[in-house]
Amino acid sequence: MISTRASSAVAGRKRQGEATRSDETTCSEVAPRQGRGVVSRQCGEEFGGIMGTLRSRRSCLAVPGSNVKMLAKAQGLPADQVFLDLEDAVAPLAKPDARKNVVAALNEGDWAGKTRVVRVNDLTTKWTLHDVVEVVEGAGQNLDCVMLPKVQSAEQVAWLDMTLAMLEKTLGLPVGGIGIEAQIENARGLVNVDAIAAASPRIETIIFGPADFMASINMRSLTVGALHPDYPGDPYHYILMRILMAARTNDLQAIDGPYLQIRDVDGFREVAKRSAALGFDGKWVLHPGQIEAANEVYSPSQADYDRAELILDAYEYYTSEAGGKLGAVMLGDEMIDEASRKMALVIAARGRAAGLTRTSRFTPPE
Repeated sequence: MISTRASSAVAGRKRQGEATRSDETTCSEVAPRQGRGVVSRQCGEEFGGIMGTLRSRRSCLAVPGSNVKMLAKAQGLPADQVFLDLEDAVAPLAKPDARKNVVAALNEGDWAGKTRVVRVNDLTTKWTLHDVVEVVEGAGQNLDCVMLPKVQSAEQVAWLDMTLAMLEKTLGLPVGGIGIEAQIENARGLVNVDAIAAASPRIETIIFGPADFMASINMRSLTVGALHPDYPGDPYHYILMRILMAARTNDLQAIDGPYLQIRDVDGFREVAKRSAALGFDGKWVLHPGQIEAANEVYSPSQADYDRAELILDAYEYYTSEAGGKLGAVMLGDEMIDEASRKMALVIAARGRAAGLTRTSRFTPPE
């Protein structure tokens, strides 16, 4: 089953559920608009409400709303999510035209297989309201989420939630159909991240924004996303874990921020591996050359995926009447039990969302 919170959010977004496995009753996979892959991870109440039904966001491609050529090119790239940017990537004088470009791209473009997001300007600026109103009025039916940058409090998320609701009612769109992505980019936002993550059932992701965050805490570095040579460890570890805990507590995805050295794909891969190892669901990509690396890093290996599916099948058999109603059993050289099943569900769901195909099957003993 999925959690009550996840259930209400999914129901409000008019999504149709379909089973991930013909014989799986504890997890479900939701197919949103345009058939996007969705990660159904630790499946709600069974795991204390950790993770409901969520879209695949291994790679989240940033595209400036002021660049018509890049808006067209992004449609053919293999990113899980594309966010059309009205904030930092757009100069102040170009913002009005960028809104028009974004609306046209959402309505006229082919975004099949991708989650469609628009990043508006933050609430300390004069542009936010116009961003939200113009984009939703112009292309709300073709928009999956609005990304709010530099979120500092739950009240800011509540403002966006209410604004979206009023627009949806006025336009005849399903109320709750447009999700929210909240970006944490300063110290105040991180301190308040628990309240931010719980502020609205529309929230789907919590995102780390490293550049502005580094500036907000006076970090002595100009290299965004990389380790600091004078710090004997990972200076972002606490920040990432703090965001991850807030996200998982509220059934949300956690997304790592960008790596600005766009031609250093090996460097990108190493940085991505760190947040992936913690449990992050994906990472921003600023260049097409980073997409393949992100999709690879945030997907399980074929061997891990096969092993996870094998554990699920074996556990289902051995806990059944035919298998002897056993709670713990040896599978090869490894003992598996209920905890093993829960871990396997996570890996298997990621693999299914990534489009992996099983190369082995469990055969019950004769």
